[in-house]
Amino acid sequence: MRTQLFQLDAFTTRRFAGNPAAVMPLERFLDNETLQAIAAENNLAETAYLVSDGADYRLRWFTPTTEVPLCGHATLASAAVVMERLEPARTSVVFHSASGPLTVKRSGAGYVMDFPARPSLVVPAPPGLAEAIGIVPIEVFASDFNYMALLESPAAVRKLAPDMALVARLDRPGLIVTATGDEGYDFISRYFAPAKGIPEDPATGSSHCMLAPYWAARLGKTDFRAYQASLRGGEVLCRLAGDRVELEGNCVFYLEGHAEI
Repeated sequence: MRTQLFQLDAFTTRRFAGNPAAVMPLERFLDNETLQAIAAENNLAETAYLVSDGADYRLRWFTPTTEVPLCGHATLASAAVVMERLEPARTSVVFHSASGPLTVKRSGAGYVMDFPARPSLVVPAPPGLAEAIGIVPIEVFASDFNYMALLESPAAVRKLAPDMALVARLDRPGLIVTATGDEGYDFISRYFAPAKGIPEDPATGSSHCMLAPYWAARLGKTDFRAYQASLRGGEVLCRLAGDRVELEGNCVFYLEGHAEI
């Protein structure tokens, strides 16, 4: 079987920045074992699989080790593939996913995604968190998907060097660290998910579904310019709209070809 393969850098306007994702259009979803093997072979934070479904598409995401229920940067990359390569006349697309329908619209040179918000509650710091990140957070929040640790400054977020083995032992699959922003950003963050095969994700849409509601309550506003302070870096424009979060970003095509499966 021969299928198209695209690799894009998401949440960036330049190559070798943002978060790389593989996007593979298929006639049908292959068995889970094969989809997982392809994602492991691609060895990127996410591989997205697209299957046409009438005017829409069905969408699934796999890390090198597991399938995940939501992925922002690979959805952004999938939208770019649909609207720039598969159906260049389109200005919007709906993806049907494990997290429900996700609408992405063209916006200038980028795209705006409509994702479900992920509210969080303040919780006691879980055992091992301070040891895992090497600092005692000001507060800790939790959703069903992630812990979020609030740190005292952007500098503390940037210089963090977590113990990934300890992060992987937390009872949530992912850990967000965040602080108020600098350099013109409303807030900054980083995201670690070694339990899902992603030690540090360079630019993460889904984490901003949790960050946006928190910072909306904290800052008293609903529109944000956010920065993910990974080594590659990523810029995300966020807007909280009720129980939804709009995430805006750009994509750059890096590789286009075919895979033999």
